[in-house]
Amino acid sequence: MKVLLTGATGAIGTPAVAQLVAAGHEVRGIARDEHKASQLSAAGAEPVRADVFDAAAVGRAVAGVDGILHLATNVPPMAKMALSSAWRTHNRLRTQATKLLIDAARAHDVSLFVKESITYTYPDCGDRWIDETVTPLEDVKLLRPALEGERMVARFGADGGRGVVLRFGAFYGPTARGTDEALRVARMHVSPVPGDPEGYVSSIHVDDAAAAVVAVLDAPAGVYNCVDDEPLTRREYADAFAAAFDLPHLRIPPAGVMRAVGGSASRAITASQRVSNARLRGAADWAPAYPSVREGWASIAAARAHNEGAQH
Repeated sequence: MKVLLTGATGAIGTPAVAQLVAAGHEVRGIARDEHKASQLSAAGAEPVRADVFDAAAVGRAVAGVDGILHLATNVPPMAKMALSSAWRTHNRLRTQATKLLIDAARAHDVSLFVKESITYTYPDCGDRWIDETVTPLEDVKLLRPALEGERMVARFGADGGRGVVLRFGAFYGPTARGTDEALRVARMHVSPVPGDPEGYVSSIHVDDAAAAVVAVLDAPAGVYNCVDDEPLTRREYADAFAAAFDLPHLRIPPAGVMRAVGGSASRAITASQRVSNARLRGAADWAPAYPSVREGWASIAAARAHNEGAQH
């Protein structure tokens, strides 16, 4: 299959390009500059320079492909996440860019549209498992663009296309910016995941997320949770992170403090979300290589230690 990726050099896009090429697919990736274009060429993809907010440029990029994988995000740094203005580009990617890409898909008879979304849209369900039948929150302003983008994909499917939404858990990975941010916080003896210590957090390693993107090329239309097999409580998560990086016991910031600082958006970050990946595992040839963050963070820490040792 020939596919177009947005976010092709991002946290999910980079491993997704590698895995798509390895699986024999033709990959066209949108690049913002020459450096990104060179990165895509080196990975075996066809780079195309295009502004995803320019309808004509999007149309040219889409022409000739069989599927569109809209993975572009613009998540602000941890220090700016409480500022609504910091999410402006991210929100436009989930709404305006999605609309332009779907319009181009219809114009060029592209049958498949895959879009990234998030599991943070789910309500706090305590220790109950969350599947795709649980109704997402509609009253948190920060989450509305994600849900609006999902509805666009659903309408694409209703019009005869095959629309797939992947609701990803909290990303982590060896080169993800969030890893360095989490380590900076943890070195102050503070856990990178705030909230009730007994509340659950659902995560996904970026390599496993990329594998899911490849797997759903053959999956039926629909919404799929893309998370690891074993969501951990925040206490278990903090302990796993500390063990991986040989850090002391981490203090978990309480939900009340986060809500005072982050407003309504912090409800999603601090909610207990024990999300199930059963539907994705049943519909596609996919299973996470890292069953939980215990294995994932241990692998990342070992790789970072090896690389730092090699540099010295």
